[in-house]
Amino acid sequence: MGFSPVFVPSMETLKQCRRALRAWLGARLAPADATWLDSEAEAAASGPEQVLLAAFSAAGRHASAAPLALAAAEARVAEEARPRWQPATWTQEQAARAFLVLQRDSRDRARWSREIAALFRDADLAEQIALYRALPVLPNPDALAERCAEGVRSNVTDVFRAVAHRNPYPAENLPDPAWNQLVLKALFVEVGLAEIVGLEERGNPALATMLCDWARERWAAGRPVNPEIWRVVGPHADSRGVEDLDRAFSTGDEATKAAAEDALRRCPWPEASYVLSRHGLLRAEDLL
Repeated sequence: MGFSPVFVPSMETLKQCRRALRAWLGARLAPADATWLDSEAEAAASGPEQVLLAAFSAAGRHASAAPLALAAAEARVAEEARPRWQPATWTQEQAARAFLVLQRDSRDRARWSREIAALFRDADLAEQIALYRALPVLPNPDALAERCAEGVRSNVTDVFRAVAHRNPYPAENLPDPAWNQLVLKALFVEVGLAEIVGLEERGNPALATMLCDWARERWAAGRPVNPEIWRVVGPHADSRGVEDLDRAFSTGDEATKAAAEDALRRCPWPEASYVLSRHGLLRAEDLL
């Protein structure tokens, strides 16, 4: 059975995202560049595919690589427009490109998919990153899951970050195998887990086992283990996983001890309570 998208943006959501992007860019772009953006957006909305492709490519000449750096009120607008949307770390260039793509009519799904495929096919590195960051505000999310998986497999760290960090699309659309690959790859390329949206809610037994295997390999090599993994392991740990949590608590630094303790409290296995008790950590509520 395929994985069903958790969030499908409505037409009103897409309009709100377009308005938000235009407002943020209007406050940051030079007047001439804002005028160019409006002109190209109008042309891209009704013109042939080539108009969009040309404008998308040219956006870097009219919007800078400076971050949007949204104010608190602007960030609230983003959350209201699209739950869990986090464009604060987008660049102005990326916002302009997303704004242009959102002009296209997505109701003809086949045509729209061909246009998105053309954008990805012709994109340079900066344009790829913009497209991957835009995934959560694009229509037809179920048509983009394989594109997202391609980003996960990318050997370019900045592309992988664009998919994995501050991006709700993967958690909402990737099936477990692809999601698990994303989390493991974040560990292998050492970009961290804290910025992965939906990390704990998408935890699953297979991922917990994979993370424990990774931790054991690191321990065997005398290398540190990222304490963030235990947040994912705890609710899905089996008996072997409890042993790993015990070891993490017994041998880890303060951050690791805190993460392992929290994981043990959320672990459903009775052995977890025994480990907490042995370390003098068992509380009355842990027995309920």
